[in-house]
Amino acid sequence: MNSKQVNLLQGTLDLLILKSLGAAELHGLGISRRIEQMTQGTFLVKPGSLFPALHRMEEAGWLSSFWGESENRRRAKYYRLTKAGKGQLVVETQEWKKISLAMNSALEAT
Repeated sequence: MNSKQVNLLQGTLDLLILKSLGAAELHGLGISRRIEQMTQGTFLVKPGSLFPALHRMEEAGWLSSFWGESENRRRAKYYRLTKAGKGQLVVETQEWKKISLAMNSALEAT
């Protein structure tokens, strides 16, 4: 493991997936790459974590999917945010900001 990489905390994967799909629809590998890019290499999401999360989020109605062709001309399943997913992104972003502020306060407490 790269010293720059850390394990994802419970609940952060959903937010990172929602955020990665906020700008454009992506296939699984594209989502993983986007998360790595957004976190400057801190989080590398492996297929064993990513695909169950995508399936769960699709079941929840936050994502929809369709089959298309990837950049290397292979068949790939693409995901996009639904209206409910866009709403969930807002909710999860607000929650994470609260958690982040609380953690920063705790870490700076004497």
